[in-house]
Amino acid sequence: MNRSARAFWLRSPGHGELRDITVPDPGEGEVLVRALFSGVSRGTETLVFRGGVPESQHAVMRAPFQEGGFPGPVKYGYLSVGVVEEGPGALVGRTVFCLYPHQSLYVVPETAVTPVPDRVPAARAVLAGTVETAVNALWDAAPLVGDRIAVVGGGMVGCSVAALLARFPGVRLQLVDADPARAKTAEALGVDFAAPEDALGDCDLVVHASATEQGLARSLELLTAEGTVLELSWYGDRRVALPLGEAFHSRRLTVRSSQVGTVSPARRGSRSYADRLALALDLLADPALDALITGESAFEELPEVMPKLASGETPALCHRITYPPATA
Repeated sequence: MNRSARAFWLRSPGHGELRDITVPDPGEGEVLVRALFSGVSRGTETLVFRGGVPESQHAVMRAPFQEGGFPGPVKYGYLSVGVVEEGPGALVGRTVFCLYPHQSLYVVPETAVTPVPDRVPAARAVLAGTVETAVNALWDAAPLVGDRIAVVGGGMVGCSVAALLARFPGVRLQLVDADPARAKTAEALGVDFAAPEDALGDCDLVVHASATEQGLARSLELLTAEGTVLELSWYGDRRVALPLGEAFHSRRLTVRSSQVGTVSPARRGSRSYADRLALALDLLADPALDALITGESAFEELPEVMPKLASGETPALCHRITYPPATA
């Protein structure tokens, strides 16, 4: 018995729409998931909405269950939480996280869903994909006890990294952002906040996530000798310039990339993608992470909400989307 559902599609850059679709019965080894919530990350997903994915990165940027292609039409997204309605008995009725686009009902392999721990509210679990990025970044960065650390860029990824770093013993940690409104988020996460011009220097590690040329340059300035900038920003089709003259060589500074598409080399031999995502969901038991969800809209409003998120008219870290309940 086929079922009807609705899905959000980017028709063309800057223009989204809801489409009626048909969802098949789940086959062997598959589950039928009814969405409860999904999340819009104002970073990558709004860059896709604006049509900012360079052609050279079209294959790399594909989401696991994406349909269509860049710049559009494309069905894109990766933060979905729902309830398994049909499938293996152990999963039926379970709340699960899946890297699926914004869609009310969908069928995926059972291996594509991760059960949400009972102590993690479903509404918070939409953050799992971003916290997973933060976990991978910290595996790459390998911070040490007592390190002096700055996170430059208080977006969804930067705040997730800061929230996890706040648990490290003995670190001096600041969240650095040009928007003074991020101070409230930092306070909720238990992290010190500073404007770029007031940030503390001599950092052993700076995690950069502002996706701006100015933020990356300031990150280099904050380092101590032989310090490292871990670059998490995704710039899309924009070019950035770096001041690699001046003291870059004499102080032996390092700029290193980190990307969630592969498990960090530091843990690749011992942890799988599934292990990493399960860890991220477990970390979401901390209610302080609710500070990363800064707004909520109904699924039916998504075509009007996305342009406002992409333009900054609606400021956001993670914007949560709610789905209507199942009808009899």
